Amino acid sequence: MAAQDERRSIGGEFLKGFWRENPILVMLLGMCPTLAVTTSAINGLTMGLAVVFVLTCSSLFVSIVRNIIPKQVRIPVFIVIIATFVTMVDLFLKAFLLDLSKALGPFIPLIVVNCIILGRAEAYASKNSVFLSVIDALGVSLGFTASLIVLGGIREILGMRTFFGRPVLGEGFEPWIVMLLPPGAFITLGLLLGVKNSIDRKMKERRSR
Repeated sequence: MAAQDERRSIGGEFLKGFWRENPILVMLLGMCPTLAVTTSAINGLTMGLAVVFVLTCSSLFVSIVRNIIPKQVRIPVFIVIIATFVTMVDLFLKAFLLDLSKALGPFIPLIVVNCIILGRAEAYASKNSVFLSVIDALGVSLGFTASLIVLGGIREILGMRTFFGRPVLGEGFEPWIVMLLPPGAFITLGLLLGVKNSIDRKMKERRSR
């Protein structure tokens, strides 16, 4: 029974980032990259994977050193740790994926001060074991990535008739250019938030019956 409860707890820590504590659809964190880079699904995937790497590695190291960092300097130390992994991602993209690096612009370096990264380091990794910190980081970052892909995919399909660069709509469909502009990002995000809130409300009603 104890082992089953532990597995359920670990599973809950991982899955919460996909729905119950989704950084974009619930906590509304990381809005700048969310709205700016999601003109295509590949941009969303790349940004998401960068966050997966940075958040997981940062949470791992923050959890390891959490008991030896003086409280007075914990935030600067967290930022140094995060900046190290952000620099690694930034250099990798510039070396091997230059076009994507240019498309994402300054938003990769800005991961250093992303509220999702700093928030998980301060609120979770600095207070929990290495294993749970990594599980939490993976769940939250993959939930963030999934949301970026959905948001970018919708905008790409409606704005360019493609998905991951491949045609998905016929020539008869007139692209909605607005979906590639800032208003399209706000519209799509608002619709996704509305859908999620509607699903949550229906699930709550079912549980109360």
